[in-house]
Amino acid sequence: MANELSDIGLIGLAVMGQNLALNIADHGFRISVYNRTTEKMEAFVSKHPNTPGGLHGEATLEGFVKSLKRPRKVIILVQAGGPTDKVIEGLIPLLEEGDIIIDGGNAKWTDTIRREQELTAKKLRFIGSGVSGGEEGARFGPSLMPGGTPEAWQYLEPIWKAIAAKVDPDTGRPLEGAEPGKPVEGGVPCTAYIGENGAGHYVKMVHNGIEYGDMQMICEAYDLMQGVLGMTPAEMGEVFDEWNKGQLDSFLVEITADILKQTDPVSGKAFVDIVLDTAGQKGTGKWTSVNALDMGVPAPTIAEAVFARCLSAIKEERVAAEPILKGPEGFKFEGDRKEFIQAVHDALYCAKICSYAQGFQLMREAQKEYGWTLNFGEIAQIFRGGCIIRAAFLQKITEAYARDANLANLLLDPYFNDSIQKAQANWRKVVGVASQAGISIPTFSSALSYYDGYRTSRLPQNLLQAQRDYFGAHTYERVDQPRGKYFHIDWPDPKRPQIES
Repeated sequence: MANELSDIGLIGLAVMGQNLALNIADHGFRISVYNRTTEKMEAFVSKHPNTPGGLHGEATLEGFVKSLKRPRKVIILVQAGGPTDKVIEGLIPLLEEGDIIIDGGNAKWTDTIRREQELTAKKLRFIGSGVSGGEEGARFGPSLMPGGTPEAWQYLEPIWKAIAAKVDPDTGRPLEGAEPGKPVEGGVPCTAYIGENGAGHYVKMVHNGIEYGDMQMICEAYDLMQGVLGMTPAEMGEVFDEWNKGQLDSFLVEITADILKQTDPVSGKAFVDIVLDTAGQKGTGKWTSVNALDMGVPAPTIAEAVFARCLSAIKEERVAAEPILKGPEGFKFEGDRKEFIQAVHDALYCAKICSYAQGFQLMREAQKEYGWTLNFGEIAQIFRGGCIIRAAFLQKITEAYARDANLANLLLDPYFNDSIQKAQANWRKVVGVASQAGISIPTFSSALSYYDGYRTSRLPQNLLQAQRDYFGAHTYERVDQPRGKYFHIDWPDPKRPQIES
């Protein structure tokens, strides 16, 4: 019907926008779409004439807004930053009190906080929603992390829960088999209300930081198997395939196995061997690391994953440095090959536990900083399907927070503690062998240092604080006095008396 109003609208028909629009239409919702380039919108709508809910295109922003049911719900999927602000500016004069703008891009959470404040002042509602899962996730079920007011969420909730990825309620495994026009049925949706204003985009940012860590750890496992054992990509692909049947069952391990077994269609060599070793990044991992530093939360493994990409980017410098900077000579691994592969598996799993522990600690601190109330068990549930870090492992995190909603650190949960106790000997062995072989493993080793630091009641920073007091009169606390009492040694005085601050 020409005059039928749409349930929701979407602006921005790049690949993610098109796939999300089709996902919404597949679930029986009528959706209006608008794109700055009208020809692109028309081609998209004409290509998909028979979706269950229906796609409706509009050539003007005014017509697009008029085509929506009240309260209007408008998803923006354009480039984050300035382009998003421009779209919002164009919408404001056309919307009415109570209408809802949903930013589904990779926005910085502080931008989301600002936008919500500005739109609330204009009596409009705003939701910043993380959308994870790439093109495939957007099309058949992403992980969705919405932040905003509960009042705004109630209008978006039926659509977001319908289109989100679904997992088995008992095992937490993703339900697969969706096809165009035929979404999966049943299961638990991988979305839930995260919290006020920027909470959704913040959790999505931490998700991406954890993703950086996961990817780098897998790369280190790959590098160890090829550098220490001399394994071929195809052989390593079989190992990752096997790993994907157990504790390390995950999307990233699954695709790693597939990549390693792929042949380059041009040269016929192993595909991974012809890919240049320079990794790009879009900044969300950096945001995670910078925010951890700003809040004083230890997240070294995530930061090392970001730095590893930075180091990979200076390819020409590394090529020039290789013949000059010498590493260990004459290393030859003489252990059992099968046992070392298992040790690498264990190191990967232990480092993964520490990386996730850091990410969840960061979210715990952020809720204090920004006044949010985050449900960490629910967040782990959301991550189980649709998103890039989806893994069987996340079911264990969900269970950990079910046992103790106020868990200070995942390392303290009985399951994760027991896992590390069983595997840490292998973890330490791998770090030692990597050092002897001269193989860089920044996430494996930083995660081990994090673990050893977190489990140690007395660290050497007593000396560091004494140094600070010596050169800068920064004071210190005493082990035999209550916390919060500060002292200073008058170092220039020959008698060096203690002064209570």
